[in-house]
Amino acid sequence: MFKARLKQDFGKVMARLMSYTGLVVRDDDIATPYCHMESEEIRMSDFLIETKKLTKIYGNQVSVKDVDLHVKKGRIYGLLGRNGAGKTTIMKMLLGLTSITSGEVDVFGRNIKGREKRIYPRIGAIIETPGFYPNLTGTENLEIFARLRGTTGPDAVKNALKVVGLPYKDKKLFSKYSLGMKQRLGIANAILHDPELLILDEPTNGLDPIGIAQMREFIKHLSAERRKTILISSHILSEIALLADDIGIIDHGVLREESSMEELQKKNRKYIQLQVSDVPKAALILERGFGLRDYSVQDDQTLRLYNTSLDMGIINKELIMQDVAVVCSQLCNDSLEDYFKKITGGDGIV
Repeated sequence: MFKARLKQDFGKVMARLMSYTGLVVRDDDIATPYCHMESEEIRMSDFLIETKKLTKIYGNQVSVKDVDLHVKKGRIYGLLGRNGAGKTTIMKMLLGLTSITSGEVDVFGRNIKGREKRIYPRIGAIIETPGFYPNLTGTENLEIFARLRGTTGPDAVKNALKVVGLPYKDKKLFSKYSLGMKQRLGIANAILHDPELLILDEPTNGLDPIGIAQMREFIKHLSAERRKTILISSHILSEIALLADDIGIIDHGVLREESSMEELQKKNRKYIQLQVSDVPKAALILERGFGLRDYSVQDDQTLRLYNTSLDMGIINKELIMQDVAVVCSQLCNDSLEDYFKKITGGDGIV
């Protein structure tokens, strides 16, 4: 029965499968999986994904420009940017779904060019909206994808559904699924062949708050318990802040900043901004006279003090007595939203 359905709409299935990697089709419509490892061991670098000056130009429009992306093994990397910033285009270039104008992509420590058939089976992905047969159940849809992909594990479909919290052999048709269930089935399809790397394009898009929270827990579980490396895109700043270990901020196709979430949070905690006439001398007084070490130098006139319980009256008095003019001292509380605005030079995002 499945064979007949498969042949009837095979062209449509193949188009949708372009968003789910790890597939090679033979003449009899059955997939032959490539071995997950090359004949010689794929060398590992510090990064599971590394791009070098990755660029995509459509006609006269530069969609992505000179992006150097660094995704570490075992971590969740959040690619953050407004709609149209270039997030999906980057992911499509990583997966070979759109051509690269210039630049390089290394995955699993190897340049992807010429090694696509060996590398892509180690990746699972959702790009844009997952596509499934509306008149089949979730289990039936995954069984078709498993057969096409050559996934041979007897419990592969059952296990994938269990991970995302969907029932096995349920009679509900895909057309009756809620948006959250459809997104979860998409992730189940992406992990069906147990890939090492997941690339998820806006997996929380359109979900209600409960659905977003559930999706966040699924993704955290895949990283922490299943040891997956995950590249996820989103335009929701607050969601990336709760989910990602590392973050890349992209704006108008340019990667404006890339850092760990821990470092980003440090940049945006409460602090006292101290503007003085002599920063080196002021720093020496703070260290020797007050034992301060938790501060940073912003420029030749500005210090940030991260201990907000300090008595600035006493500190200002001591600085003035030692011929350091205090231009300004104030408590600041920049948010991640404020930081995003500063980096992108415009309005913030959610």
